[in-house]
Amino acid sequence: QVQLVESGGGLVQAGGSLRLSCAASGRTFSSYVMAWFRQAPGKEREFVATITGSGSTTYYAVSVKGRFTISRDNAKNTVYLQMNNLKPEDTAVYYCAAAYSSVLYSNSGIYRYWGQGTQVTVSS
Repeated sequence: QVQLVESGGGLVQAGGSLRLSCAASGRTFSSYVMAWFRQAPGKEREFVATITGSGSTTYYAVSVKGRFTISRDNAKNTVYLQMNNLKPEDTAVYYCAAAYSSVLYSNSGIYRYWGQGTQVTVSS
């Protein structure tokens, strides 16, 4: 069982930055692929970024590549999402997710564990 708690959301102007954090419970954090998804009002949940257990490999959605960076600190059981050059279309609830896997996935159905979400609002 893995419990995930996100933090770091808030209101920021376009062009600004935020760093989201996701703290995980459990002793085998490095065995989990971690990911960030987001859901805007009236839209389906969409993939943002994912990272392998070791942190050596990452994969991003086209819409955020070059602006967002996913990373993890296995000693702290925490995964991060650094978001730079934010745009109004990045406004959404951001969710952290975990899958017991060594393979990266962008499909939300693969991820078994989810956090409660944190709101990110980007004003124009």
